[in-house]
Amino acid sequence: MRARTPLVVSAALVLIPLLVALFGPLLNLDSRPGLPYESGSGHPLGTDGLGRDVLELLLVGGRTALGMALGAVAIAYLLGGVIGLVAASTRHRWIDELLIRPLDVLLPLPSLLVISVVAVGWRASPLAITLAVAMVNVPTVARLVRAAALEAASGPVVEALRMQRESWVGIHLGYVGRAVLGPVAADVGTRITLAVFLVASVNFLGLGLSPTAPDWAVSVSRNREGLLLQPWAVLAPALMLVAFTLGFNLLADRLVHRTRRLVEVDR
Repeated sequence: MRARTPLVVSAALVLIPLLVALFGPLLNLDSRPGLPYESGSGHPLGTDGLGRDVLELLLVGGRTALGMALGAVAIAYLLGGVIGLVAASTRHRWIDELLIRPLDVLLPLPSLLVISVVAVGWRASPLAITLAVAMVNVPTVARLVRAAALEAASGPVVEALRMQRESWVGIHLGYVGRAVLGPVAADVGTRITLAVFLVASVNFLGLGLSPTAPDWAVSVSRNREGLLLQPWAVLAPALMLVAFTLGFNLLADRLVHRTRRLVEVDR
């Protein structure tokens, strides 16, 4: 059996960037501007290309970097999950086709291109970028949930529950939901990583938030030319993004293994 990263390490990789994103803006450092790419002089991590304190930017830049990605994944699972469950549980093929076929049109579209077009149209709008990232993820989430729920939704247990007049919510979020939990848990880590990558890419390319925004990806993009002069201006926000995505993938991997065990025991 392959060795696994200790749970405390995985949790720390996720919690540190998450806590910084949540509570960092509450810490008012009120630091004075300095020279561009300056080290020391009252700035623990130095200054960026505009002379702003890197630590202060790090504390306030996580809400957009992680908030947009997590919000997009939540919306994608909310919409895609409902579509997938309804498509899997319906007894009418035309309803299944009506729900799934339009989503197939969106699947071949390049995600980054779609999000970039939306970002250019609604420049510096976190809500627009969040919704765009969510929309490009809805088709794959809906298909994943539908495929995972199809066997359970058409099985004899569901028929028995229907005969007992159980509600749709009780059947599909209770019984069928357990069948979907494993594949969804396996997908969550990858989906959040992809969402962070898409949001960061749009901001890195200068198509999303304002170039002066404290967002972590914007900071990496804006200060990459001064990497050799003041590396923390790039490395600090980049490490936050890498730590969060890596830690979340490790936690998702653990959740997948635990879910498989629970399903095996339930069977």
